[in-house]
Amino acid sequence: MAVRKELWARTIIEGLYPDDSFMTKSIDDSQYVYLGKKVHVPQAGAAPNVEKNRSSVPATAKKREDTDLEYEIAEFTTDPVYIPNADNYELSFSKRESVVRVARNELMEKVAADMLLNWAPGSTETYMATGAEVDAYQASATGKRKMVNRQDVLNLMTMFDRQNIPQSGRFLLLDAVMYGQLLSDLTESDKNMFLASANAAQGVLGNLYGFNIMKRSEVLRYSSAKSAVAASSTTATDLPAGLAWHQDAVSRALGDVKAFVNNDNALWYGDILSFLIRTGGHKRRSDKKGVMAVLGTTGGA
Repeated sequence: MAVRKELWARTIIEGLYPDDSFMTKSIDDSQYVYLGKKVHVPQAGAAPNVEKNRSSVPATAKKREDTDLEYEIAEFTTDPVYIPNADNYELSFSKRESVVRVARNELMEKVAADMLLNWAPGSTETYMATGAEVDAYQASATGKRKMVNRQDVLNLMTMFDRQNIPQSGRFLLLDAVMYGQLLSDLTESDKNMFLASANAAQGVLGNLYGFNIMKRSEVLRYSSAKSAVAASSTTATDLPAGLAWHQDAVSRALGDVKAFVNNDNALWYGDILSFLIRTGGHKRRSDKKGVMAVLGTTGGA
């Protein structure tokens, strides 16, 4: 029965990453995912002072004080699924494929949503969108929300430029409504150039002002106090948020998907299977540069 277990594991691994390929646009810390509960990221101390035409020697040597940024690894597990023995004879193999597909989709959704929360910046690293208003579309949210427009992306470019963030490797992940609003704000010629720069294999829909634009059904939720909240939040004043980042400013740690299979279980008269994955992620820079949340604000914001 090892072949069946290996087939399930391979199927779920192959399908886990492409639909949420934004996670791959980051520093890969996956080699540490099985080495302990935490990942440690060294942070270089202050750069040495530079002096023109130094007038006195010897200069004073100073020790550089480095720090350590750490983040935790979490385990995501599916509830076990019971497949009666009769299903092996009375149903086609599509039942098993369906079990794997549903488990894969749930794992992918939870892991991706948690990664976004891990990357979500604080209130001082937020940008308030200025585009057209739409009705609040997140669950339980009420009122109007301003969406992202072309000028907002240009403003984000300037903010990243002022932080000396490299030009290459910038990404902007928008939810479906934000992306639609941005696309509608582009001129016809801008839209043609934007779509022509798409890279479907990388999950990039186009490039605008140096940002590789990506899309997801929902990205982040922020409270009216500009702090990231879980997707399950039901506050009426919650704000939708996209995420702008540089690939070197965030980390990911993704383990392999492990399949647990009890074949021919004597108590259940059938097979039981479940899946587990260890993951984690964090903003990589202690100075908080290179990551910005883009909030769909209310009219009075």
